[in-house]
Amino acid sequence: MEVILKQDVQNLGFKDDIVTVKPGYGRNYLIPQGFAQIATPTAKKILAENLKQRAFKEQKLVDDAKKTAEALKALEIKITAKAGGEKLFGSVTNADIAEALEKAGQPIEKKYISSGIVKRTGKYNASIRLHRDVIVELPYEIVAEQAATAAAPSAE
Repeated sequence: MEVILKQDVQNLGFKDDIVTVKPGYGRNYLIPQGFAQIATPTAKKILAENLKQRAFKEQKLVDDAKKTAEALKALEIKITAKAGGEKLFGSVTNADIAEALEKAGQPIEKKYISSGIVKRTGKYNASIRLHRDVIVELPYEIVAEQAATAAAPSAE
């Protein structure tokens, strides 16, 4: 069954994509939730016309996303977390990366960041989707939080 997506659907496609799905998934989930509509010949023609009209606006969005990507590549993100040795107490997630980017002046929603859950200190990469055509790799580092009492000399 072919459907036209009305909005981005995780692991399926982006808004205005025509995708083939199993009939039950389309009929019972995508269409009732308002995520898609059936791809009839008429709907396909309307979609093609709308995409033509939006091509110019889309180019501006891509250019803006590329500028943001260049700004992100210049950033050096360090996230401090409590750790015992190399293991973290807890974990670093997409929300922590989004918070660090916001502090650096580049607010990006956490749903566009994919890095997985990190539980050790070190250097990692996060993939940030700014636009369907613009995906940037952001290197970041997780460092252990320095304890204030560690600098005090011990009496032996």
